[in-house]
Amino acid sequence: MLETIIRFLTAAPLAELLLILVAKIAEVTLATIRNILINRGYRKQGTILSFFEIILWVFIASRVIMGIAEAPVKGIAYSIGYSLGVFFGSLIENKIALGKVLIQTIISEQQELVITPILREKGFAVTTIKAEGRDSKKTVLMIFTNRKGKERLVKEIRAIDQKAMIIINDVSSLHGGHIAARRGFIK
Repeated sequence: MLETIIRFLTAAPLAELLLILVAKIAEVTLATIRNILINRGYRKQGTILSFFEIILWVFIASRVIMGIAEAPVKGIAYSIGYSLGVFFGSLIENKIALGKVLIQTIISEQQELVITPILREKGFAVTTIKAEGRDSKKTVLMIFTNRKGKERLVKEIRAIDQKAMIIINDVSSLHGGHIAARRGFIK
């Protein structure tokens, strides 16, 4: 039994397995970022990434398929690389944080008088809507901003009103209106 496991694990050179693993991680990372870019409207950038992604895929897949019968461990390296590629691709995309978000903040009418001027002073375009809560009158703040830096905006709101309800939605399309020229970053 132990001999079979050792034979299975050593059927391909370690360097080749590492090459398959690393190349597959790179390929799937590119694929994950490409999918996200295209879904967010960055078609040109997604198309460019797809070129490099498919080059990697052709060479990696052929390397694995050509030797899978003699060294099935290549399939395992390929599969692990795929999983890690999805993970790293999503981490990278989260750091890049392309696109816009709509941050809706539900606050009391009294807090609206405090928060709105502060956010506008910091360059955010804030639209206010009067609303009715379960127990009191409320105000809904609607703020469009870049995904990158949204945490700073949320932190700013939370610093003023810990009870604020904050809802964040990705925006796939936005036309007209005013978006902060400073890309939604707080000073």
